[in-house]
Amino acid sequence: MAASLLKARHSNHHITTIFRHSSTLSTTKPSHHNEHSQNQVYLKPSNIIGSWEPPKNPKEAQAKLAFLRRDYAKQVKELRKQYIHEMELQREEQLRKDEARKVEILRQREERNKSKAAAAQARAVERKAFEEDFRNTLMKERTEKLEYWRMREKSIEEKKNNEKELIRRQSGKWIEEGQMEAMIMRTVIDHPKQL
Repeated sequence: MAASLLKARHSNHHITTIFRHSSTLSTTKPSHHNEHSQNQVYLKPSNIIGSWEPPKNPKEAQAKLAFLRRDYAKQVKELRKQYIHEMELQREEQLRKDEARKVEILRQREERNKSKAAAAQARAVERKAFEEDFRNTLMKERTEKLEYWRMREKSIEEKKNNEKELIRRQSGKWIEEGQMEAMIMRTVIDHPKQL
């Protein structure tokens, strides 16, 4: 009996030591575990530990031992419930943080996409303006070349017309080959001194 009571007392003390030891080890874990260990509220030492007085008969010892076992099981069950509750709260907090991080990542991605779209649109406007300017320059050059070609053709045509007109005027004074010999003879006879 005394050995089982000693075991119960030792195991209760062992659990308390494990909880305390695990909380000191948690400082080496990631930050949310550190936060948890800093905010951890520890239970007061059990009043059962060290309260054992040797009973007068074995039945009383068995009853006390059964009471201690039930009380210990009840305390362990309560501790487990609290631990599960705390773990659930931590999980929910982590889910909230993860969700907030995802939302922030999406927001940053949308901002990047908007800035990229704005830059692409600005480049498209610049490219369109450049192409329009280039097209206008080409059209102006083509118009100038066409105008120059027309003026050149007109000038050539006028020159040809002038030459034709000159030839037409001069052709009124032309004489035929047969008449030419007669005219030469007449000119020689009429004006012998000029020769």
